[in-house]
Parts: sequence; structure tokens; C-alpha cells
Amino acid sequence: MWSADLAYAVGLTATDGCLCNDRRHLAFDSADMELIEIYARCVGHQVRPRRDSGGGNSYQMQYGDVALWDWFVSIGLSPRKSLTLGALDVPDEFLFHVVRGLFDGDGTIRNFVHAPTRRRYPNYLYERLVVRFTSGSRAHLDWLRSRLASALGLGGSITHMRDRRRESGGSYYLQYAKRDSERLLVRLYVDSDGRRLERKWRIWDAYLRGELCRRRDSNPHGLAATRP
Repeated sequence: MWSADLAYAVGLTATDGCLCNDRRHLAFDSADMELIEIYARCVGHQVRPRRDSGGGNSYQMQYGDVALWDWFVSIGLSPRKSLTLGALDVPDEFLFHVVRGLFDGDGTIRNFVHAPTRRRYPNYLYERLVVRFTSGSRAHLDWLRSRLASALGLGGSITHMRDRRRESGGSYYLQYAKRDSERLLVRLYVDSDGRRLERKWRIWDAYLRGELCRRRDSNPHGLAATRP
């Protein structure tokens, strides 16, 4: 059942998707209509999304597909997965399509310039590129870091940000520094025709073309930054 489109949908489902308890229906939520439309094409269900009933800015599409529900479960997804998601049974051939889905769902890319030693060397500026994955499950990020280490030799660090409103819980972050982020993004976007969220890809494309450096050089007394 694996395909490039379904692999990308696996990543999106693992982040912003939901397997309903009736073992038939699936849902996908996003504030980004582009992502909703891409997801619908990947799973082959052209469903008109509806606005979040809570009055927020997000949208949701829901559809019924017993075969897909069962297949998602067979590879490691489950209902109420947010805090319990672990390893996904993904063949190497489709790993980076899944990772691109994870990245577009709950990932972040940042490209910015900062002065790491402003007081001592005020004119020394350093361009940074950071890729981060977010999850409520430490086990899932441990699996992701292990797979990317095996595939690309990446390092990465996992940190825990507690929710101050609760004694437990919070989110985990898997973060890659500049060189590892470069290696990862090159691999994620090697297929120019692959499914992707354009606004995140454009940050990477601008980095490759050196746009931030040109803006910095034209305004040496200011620091430019881009963010998703």
C-alpha cells in the first residue's frame, strides 16, 4: 500500500491527523488550507473542510475509509496518539516522504542572523539555519532521531518543554543545527515534484539563494530574520 503520497500522508496524520474510535473515520486538522488540500489529494478523498467549531482559525476534513484506518494502525498510528505515538514501521524507500509530512505538520524551519559575541565582536554576524520537530511523545522523537541518524548520520538534540499549567506533560523538541539541517533539507526536497508545504520550502529556497545574506549586507547595522 505504500506510495510517496501515502507516506507523506502518514507524516501528516501522525502530527495533525486523528483516527476515530469507530475504526472507520479519519480526520485531519490544520490552520493551513493548502495543507488540507494536499492531504486530501494524498489520501484520495476530496472532502470539503469545515471551519473549527470552536471559532478558531483552523479547518478540519473528515472522511470514512476502513482499509486506510486499518493500514495506518498496522504501521504504528492509533487513536489518541498524541502522547503515546512511538516508532512507525516505515520502509527506507519511503522514510523521507514520511519525514517531510512530519516536518510540514509539526515541524519548524528558521533562518536568521545573529551576533553571538556582540559585546566583544559587534561586527561578527553568523547566519543560522535550524530545523525542529515537535511532539507530545518522547518515544516518537527518539525513533525519528534514530532513523535520521542511520540514514544521514545526523545528530540532533531532544529537549522537553513543560506545560506550566500542569505538573506533567508539555512538548518535546528534536532540533538540528545548521549543518545537519542542511543535510536533512537537501534530502527532504530532492524530489522537486514531491508533496510539500510551499511556505516552508520557500524559506529553504531563500537560504540556498543567499537572500538573507544579501539583505544583511545591504543593512549591516540591522539583523534580518525569517520564520515559518
